[in-house]
Amino acid sequence: YNEYKSYLSMYGLVRHGIRRCGLSADCGSRSIFRTFTSSCISPEIGLTDDQKEYREAALTFAKTELAPKMQEWDLTEEFPIDVIKRSADLGFGGLFVSEEHGGLGLGRIDGSVVFEALSQGCVSTSAFITIHNMVNAMIDTFGTDVQRAAFIPDLCSMRKLASYCLTEPGSGSDAAALVTSAKRVGAKYIVNGSKAFISGASATDLMVVMTRTGGKGPKGVSALIIDARSPGITFGQKEKKVGWNNQPTCIVNFDDVEVPVENLLGSEGQGFNLAMHGLNGGRVNIASCSLGAAQQCLEDVLQYTNDRKAFSQPLHGFQHVQFKLADMATKVTTSRLLIREAARALDAGAPNAVALCAMCKLHATESLFKAIDDALQLHGGYGYLKSYPVQQYWRDTRVNRILEGTSEVMHMLVARDLLKHL
Repeated sequence: YNEYKSYLSMYGLVRHGIRRCGLSADCGSRSIFRTFTSSCISPEIGLTDDQKEYREAALTFAKTELAPKMQEWDLTEEFPIDVIKRSADLGFGGLFVSEEHGGLGLGRIDGSVVFEALSQGCVSTSAFITIHNMVNAMIDTFGTDVQRAAFIPDLCSMRKLASYCLTEPGSGSDAAALVTSAKRVGAKYIVNGSKAFISGASATDLMVVMTRTGGKGPKGVSALIIDARSPGITFGQKEKKVGWNNQPTCIVNFDDVEVPVENLLGSEGQGFNLAMHGLNGGRVNIASCSLGAAQQCLEDVLQYTNDRKAFSQPLHGFQHVQFKLADMATKVTTSRLLIREAARALDAGAPNAVALCAMCKLHATESLFKAIDDALQLHGGYGYLKSYPVQQYWRDTRVNRILEGTSEVMHMLVARDLLKHL
């Protein structure tokens, strides 16, 4: 790490505060820095010089800090807080926070490029960083000056980590049916209820929690910024999951938790809109995590089918394998194009942005999971061994078809956009 820091110091800052990482091409593990910049699967196609620098910084961090430990963290279920916090040295704690308030002020395409590159090193860790950034951006966008001053500096530096609390034991896709209540008593809200499947819960410091302050339906929902160490907050047991094993996931219980009125994010009744605003960006981000995983699996399987021999020739000498590789490459490239188009629409505030964000998440998480599954299949029995990383990418991306809105809900959002124009 000291050598890494010396490189950061040597190369200084590039635009927007992201530091250029000058590590050599042979650092880290696996297929690190294999050259695909002139290939049809190049992640750099269409990027500006700045965006290429963002990708370089994120990919170097992924390959030096994440990839070497990815499989160990999965087996030991270790939440790598120190490594996550080191990503703040590159500005990755406040990617979308305005420069005025201490962030990098990046656009959604820029962020997608970063999360794609980070996910080549570890999907689970990168996914948590996306959630932290979602919370930070929500406070920057909808918070008061007092709230920004109180919370954003610690979130950008990652001195404090954040969780997003929407889902409940009894409401997932039907998020507007949430029942966690926040009753105003004088200058405080008294919060009671439970949240489920909360990433980072028990290890994070701050939570943005969707609560019911009014009547039934979305207009009765409000967002509160809550200190995770507040009296009355308890955590359920850590869930045993198929993937994302290096970040804790558990139920968060609120029992007469007192929250200052000044911690209301936005206005009363605005919480559901804030939650959906956060999820639109979250869908682009989580799709980007699937993209990074699929990119890495494709790079790995290209090497594997070159090295592995069968019937006196490399595996990729068989036309069936070539067709599989071509299908995987097409899924990767089409997903990348759709993700970046959705990101562009989100930044522009386009009227079809919600549908495009849903479409990109639907297409990317579904098709790229199939691409990763094909990569595992081409590895044969070795792909099923935990000593080969392809199986972990497979496990860590399966949940991306569920969280931030299931694929079924994404179908609904796309169809709704189509039908409203009839």
